[in-house]
Amino acid sequence: MDYSKKGGPRMGRNSPRHAEHNAKGSQKNPYDKRDDKSALLGRMKVAAEKAKES
Repeated sequence: MDYSKKGGPRMGRNSPRHAEHNAKGSQKNPYDKRDDKSALLGRMKVAAEKAKES
């Protein structure tokens, strides 16, 4: 009997074709890396001041 023709589940077909360049845990994006919000906060404050002046 040919069990491949019975319509059983096929395993391993929904894996991605490639690895993401910035995947969590990779060298470019390690797990313990935290984003530095101070630079973002500074840019937001400058933008808020410019909006007030206009």
